[in-house]
Amino acid sequence: MTRPTVEPISSVRSRPRGDAGLRPAVVVMATIAIFSALYFASAVLAPVAGALFVIAIVWPVQSRLQARIPKLIALALVVLAVVVVFIAFGSLVAWSFGRVGRWLVADAERFQQLYGQAAAWLEAHGIGVAALWAEHFNVRWLVRAAQGIAGRINTTIGFWLVVLVYVILGLLEVDAARQRIQTMENREVARVLLDGSLASAAKFRRYLLIRTQMSVATGLLVWALASLSGLQLALEWGVIAFALNYIPFIGPFIATLFPTLFALAQFASWQAALAVFACLNVIQFVVGSYIEPRVAGSALAISPFLVLFAVFLWTFLWGLFGAFIGVPITIALLTFCAQHLSTRWLADLLGASNAALAIKGPC
Repeated sequence: MTRPTVEPISSVRSRPRGDAGLRPAVVVMATIAIFSALYFASAVLAPVAGALFVIAIVWPVQSRLQARIPKLIALALVVLAVVVVFIAFGSLVAWSFGRVGRWLVADAERFQQLYGQAAAWLEAHGIGVAALWAEHFNVRWLVRAAQGIAGRINTTIGFWLVVLVYVILGLLEVDAARQRIQTMENREVARVLLDGSLASAAKFRRYLLIRTQMSVATGLLVWALASLSGLQLALEWGVIAFALNYIPFIGPFIATLFPTLFALAQFASWQAALAVFACLNVIQFVVGSYIEPRVAGSALAISPFLVLFAVFLWTFLWGLFGAFIGVPITIALLTFCAQHLSTRWLADLLGASNAALAIKGPC
């Protein structure tokens, strides 16, 4: 009778270390796989994310209406309201940028003179730009740019049509989805899903409300500044500042840069352009860094580093829509992390100071 082989103690002890060493690699590979899927499947996943955001915003209205009138009529009214808001916002943005574009074409000679002066100054200091301009910015480049803008507009319209279809189907499924989650055997998972969804939806609505209030304030202040300084297209600059303020960091930067360039062309003075630039930055700083955090309070407290990272990450993954939806996605992720003890530390670390208040039930 042979004795059973006994595995050495050293090898037994070394095995958990090997497993522990593999865990970081598995986490890294899983993260890369997830973000690769998000990038390559953006045409499918981005409309779903947009639809979920819209559903979270409008569901309280849908719920109240369908308690008083038939569900399909309530759905039709809510969808009609969403369509009206989309069309009004898109028309406002198209009008303002269209007016600025027509003004740019009408005063192209002034910008040509400005470019000539800048090119002469740069070439006098040993920096040649004429050859670079002729090589990269020619008529063919302009044609390609125009075609790209037209294609982007068509893609955007198609994107929001898909989002609208998902919104209609999602509003019809909210009650059924809630019932399916409530009947899950794993009660802890059901609790996390329900509480996380409710808390995320409430934060989405608060985020959009505060972002809208701050956008209106920014637009009014930019319009007042442009009017007082004599800058042309004051109303258009205010509308552009209002619309772009929905995109953190990137939007306010663009809303500051464009009027500064036009002020430089209109006033033909770098001192005047610098004054406009400084005043616009003061407006953006006061509204974005002083007023907004105090209005939002701790409910939307997120690390500024995380906000900037989320904007750039989701812009890379999903383009312009990702820049808008990146912060709400981050809010949702932190809110779900706050629902369980094992991940609550992540929500606390990244700035969700009231994370524990969102947790209901035992952990």
